[in-house]
Amino acid sequence: MGVEIRVPTLGESVTEATVAKWFKRAGEAVARDEPIVELETDKVTVEVNSPVAGALANIAAGEGTDVQVGALLGVIEEGAQGTVSATPKAAPAAKPAAAPAAAKPAAPAKPAPAAAPAPAPQAPAAQKAAALPLSPAVRKLVDDNTLDPARIAASGPDGRITKGDVLDAIQKGSAKASARPASAEAPAPLPPRAENPREERVRMSKLRRIIARRLKQAQDTAAILTTWNEADMSAAMSLRGDYKDTFEKKHGVRLGFMSMFVRASCIALKEWPAVNGEIYGDEIIYKNYYNVGVAVGSPQGLVVPVLKDADLLGFAEIERQITDFGRRARDGKLTIDEMTGGTFTISNGGVFGSLMSMPILNVPQSGILGMHKIQSRPVAVGDKIEIRPMMYLALSYDHRIVDGREAVSFLVRIKELIEDPKRILIDV
Repeated sequence: MGVEIRVPTLGESVTEATVAKWFKRAGEAVARDEPIVELETDKVTVEVNSPVAGALANIAAGEGTDVQVGALLGVIEEGAQGTVSATPKAAPAAKPAAAPAAAKPAAPAKPAPAAAPAPAPQAPAAQKAAALPLSPAVRKLVDDNTLDPARIAASGPDGRITKGDVLDAIQKGSAKASARPASAEAPAPLPPRAENPREERVRMSKLRRIIARRLKQAQDTAAILTTWNEADMSAAMSLRGDYKDTFEKKHGVRLGFMSMFVRASCIALKEWPAVNGEIYGDEIIYKNYYNVGVAVGSPQGLVVPVLKDADLLGFAEIERQITDFGRRARDGKLTIDEMTGGTFTISNGGVFGSLMSMPILNVPQSGILGMHKIQSRPVAVGDKIEIRPMMYLALSYDHRIVDGREAVSFLVRIKELIEDPKRILIDV
């Protein structure tokens, strides 16, 4: 009995993945719940396990193939013996080559724009629906799949487009934006490049391609400005030195500075809500919850897992979650849910030795705080010059929603809280 293996639901707003690696070849035995294929999304890698024991009968999507949620990956023959004969042995070499061909029949959903003229009769209603504000999840699906909202049949309240409407349009291939000026958006084709034995060509991973696209998107869409300040870390370092051993003994995790900055950021975000907001069309969305993303490094690139409702977390829970995020980021085990829903981001370049940098926005967020290396410097304290451990702080923000006064005041508030951490505990 053949059991189909399909692309699982990948999380909110994630509709596509790339087949990164097959752990099994056609004809090989698989055990129940054994990983058989790895998918790479724009956020994390996901392993797909076998639901049954048997043998991998065929591979429908070869490595490097882009697949939609629900697309066929392969078929497992339940209960079949995994002994590989000479004939199936040759299949793995043929399968990857045949995989694109197998996947292409599903891809004709893309050429289906030829049938796109059909939606024309409902253009007035569709155009009315397209004129209504789209939800963030719907807008992301539309943008990521290059769709024209005016060509999507709406079924939501008041004629609004729902996520289901967009997914249906993606499956039918009926809403591709045809009026996009390719010359303005698409880069010019690159000329042939001569091979050089001293160079190595490596295809960009999907995660790296998405990071590149979103960084460029942030520069193209947001009015990014950065304001600077510096914090005297003496009091924070003293607090940490006094309690780090007791803290670690009680909570089983080390006390770092990130928990102080997360708590300080939540206090400042409540006082300056625009920094926690988002521009959505011609509207401003003020978010009365505080999900703080913490940038961590992984072998695939920089990822930003999110501390949900960070304002409700204590120092120990913040440090525990960040430690767990860092470990699982290195192992590629972060989940989609842990990577989405952030309202503000903190990036600590200081762990790599950065003294000063301008962080770039994590769109659609409107603010990102950059921490840097603590360095002893001479500073004026009253009428004296003293050597103090100083850290440069940078706040990059979207000037379309955050005014300069708000940004500067936000960063000054962070400085006050870090220089006197007791303020964080009593929220003053």
